[in-house]
Amino acid sequence: MVLSNDSKESELHTLEKLQTVSTSARQGYTAAIEKPFVLERLQGDDTGIVLFRLNRPEAKNAISCTLLSEFQSALNEIKTDLQTRVLIIKSDVKDAFCSGADLKERSVMAQNEVSEFVDTIRSLITDLAHLPIPVIAALDGYAIGGGLELALACDLRVACGTQRLSRLVGLARAKELIFTGRLINGREAERIGLVNNVIEANAAGDAAYSYALKLAQEILPQGPIALKMAKLAIYKGFEVDLESGLNIEQQCYAQVIPTADRIEGLTAFKEKRRPVFRGE
Repeated sequence: MVLSNDSKESELHTLEKLQTVSTSARQGYTAAIEKPFVLERLQGDDTGIVLFRLNRPEAKNAISCTLLSEFQSALNEIKTDLQTRVLIIKSDVKDAFCSGADLKERSVMAQNEVSEFVDTIRSLITDLAHLPIPVIAALDGYAIGGGLELALACDLRVACGTQRLSRLVGLARAKELIFTGRLINGREAERIGLVNNVIEANAAGDAAYSYALKLAQEILPQGPIALKMAKLAIYKGFEVDLESGLNIEQQCYAQVIPTADRIEGLTAFKEKRRPVFRGE
C-alpha cells in the first residue's frame, strides 16, 4: 500500500492536532506515564510478527491523547512495511486490555478538542480494520467502550476465561449489550460470536496472548500477498450481494496471478516441500 502525498499530509495534520489536544489536556490533568505504548518486532523464527503493547497500568490502558498518537504513528509505520506479516495487539497491564477513552483527561478538554479526539479514534479504528495484514487482539482482561471497538476492528479475537458489534453478534444482541452496558465474560463472548477463542487463564495472566502468538505463528509462513487479497475480498465482499462479492474475489485473485509467490507455491507443491513466500 502506498500513501498519496495528500494522505500523508492529512495524517501528519491529525497527529499535530492530537499533540495540541494532549498539551491542552495536561494543563488540567497530569499523570506519571512511562511508555504507554510499545511497538515490538519479534525476532528469530517469529520475525514478521509485530506486537502493539498497551501499557498504562495507572489507567487500565485508557486511551489518552499520547497513547492514541503513538498508536497511530506505529500503525502508519507498519502500513508500508513489507516485512510485517502479522500484528498482535496485547496489554502489558494485568486484567485489562483497554478501558476505553481516558475520561479524566477528557474532562478538561474543550468541546472542540473532544470532537477532534473522538474523530481521531474513529479514524484510527478504521485504519486498523483496513490494515492489509491479519490483526489479532489478545484479550487478557476486559475491553470496554473504545477498547471493545479496538478489539472489534481486529480480524481475530482471543479472550481469557456499534456497527462492528452488530455485524458480529446480530442487531438485537448488539442493542442489548449497548443499551445495558452489561459486561460479559470470555465464555459468553465466545457463545455469541464476539471472540474466536476462549483460553483458560494461566498463572502469568497472558493466556490469550500465548494463544494469539500461536495463531500468528501459523499465519506467518503463508503468502503475504494472498493474505492481503483474501482479507480485502472478505472485507469488501461482506458489504455487498453474493454476485458482487464473487466479482470482488475474482479481482483480488487476479492480483495474485502475476506474482512470484504464486509460482513458488506451485513449485513447492510439485517438489513436495514447504513454500518460501517473499511477498513478491
